Amino acid sequence: MHGLTKKEILRSFVNSSQSRIKTVAFPPSFDEAEWEELDFYGWVDPRSPQRAYLVTTHASGVIGIELRRANSEGARPRSAMCNLCHAVHRHGGTALFTARKAGASGKAGNSIGTYLCTDFCCSLYARGLKLLPDNQPEHALPTQTRIAQLCHRLDGFVARVLNR
Repeated sequence: MHGLTKKEILRSFVNSSQSRIKTVAFPPSFDEAEWEELDFYGWVDPRSPQRAYLVTTHASGVIGIELRRANSEGARPRSAMCNLCHAVHRHGGTALFTARKAGASGKAGNSIGTYLCTDFCCSLYARGLKLLPDNQPEHALPTQTRIAQLCHRLDGFVARVLNR
């Protein structure tokens, strides 16, 4: 992924209102992002931990998606697999995120949900640049295969948000 500016990211959101886009807070580490190692850039809003964002390049250009983290207060942390990178986090580290669909479908209240790594490091897990303890289901696959599968699943998620 090529480096993006904050302005480019803010213009890319497809499922959020202009008033909500104005309240987006970037993480302090934004300027340190290693863009060449990322298939998408994702983060939790530092001012609102239930809000998160995912930005990627897609066939139609740069796409930004606002996410909402499901409330898991009081729930016991459990093992779960990220639907993008297939990393398995033991005792937390994955959460259910929902994204309002783009366009009229989203304005009608339609959304989709998926389990994602809460640290949004899927690209690093796929490349073996960040490791998780324990056996990972896709770890035996070649790195390029893991990256290709991550990109395929990411494109599918974006397409579902875009209603395609």
